[in-house]
Amino acid sequence: MFKQITILAPGLLGSSLAMAIKDHGLADKLVIWSRRAETRVKCVKKLICNAVEDNIKDAVCGADLVIICSPVDVIASIAQKTIPCLKEGCIITDVGSTKSLICRNINAVVSRHVTFIGSHPMAGSEKSGIDAADSKLFLGKPCFVTPLVETPESSLEILIKFWSELDMEVITTTPEKHDEIVANISQMPHLLASVLCSYLAAKDSNWKNFAGNGLRDTTRIASGNPELWKTIIEQNSDEILRAINGFENELQSLRSAISNNEPFEILNILERGKKYRDRLRS
Repeated sequence: MFKQITILAPGLLGSSLAMAIKDHGLADKLVIWSRRAETRVKCVKKLICNAVEDNIKDAVCGADLVIICSPVDVIASIAQKTIPCLKEGCIITDVGSTKSLICRNINAVVSRHVTFIGSHPMAGSEKSGIDAADSKLFLGKPCFVTPLVETPESSLEILIKFWSELDMEVITTTPEKHDEIVANISQMPHLLASVLCSYLAAKDSNWKNFAGNGLRDTTRIASGNPELWKTIIEQNSDEILRAINGFENELQSLRSAISNNEPFEILNILERGKKYRDRLRS
């Protein structure tokens, strides 16, 4: 699809993306930039790209598609550094798990000769870094693409096709709607797992030795990088607070049903939860 794709700041997603692009033959040339020498060495050893650059301007020179894979709080600043170096018609996207603030900040400074469109592949792991990379990470997973009203239709179609070629299911929506959805179905589950573990950490330390699969399965994602998740919370705080309020209402309903000895209401909540869980995609 492209003569050159450049990936900036490869962690788990960026390096997995590089492997998937290579496997699917989507670029004649794949370039990676990382500020960390250790990461650049690993990229060379793993042969996941054609070139590794330590200079970000050199990395994006000649690129048809630039994908920023950094933590969400620095995506906009990285984009701003690269925009003047991009060729006419280049598309910039990212893989950040928040979209509204990123899209607003980048589109406020983007030049007319390039197009920024936000992306969020719903693929990941509690693991991090290039050593955890997996070329099959994106297979069958959803991917949000978040154009603005002024986004050129031709650029949008190209980006949608790119993610589709990686065997992802593409959903197009506004950055604001994306942040509402993801706050509830992705960010809230992580926070609930983390808060549960934080609560249990204050209990008898021996209790963890008695835990079965239920606790491990429920809290797996709490092993995610706390620093990365702190920035996600900061970037999407309004929607996350609304999601917490909604969850507190549901939890209060359960508490009241238990306190008032209302077995039918307890059963109703449990059955509603089971029905939703059973319908989740595999």
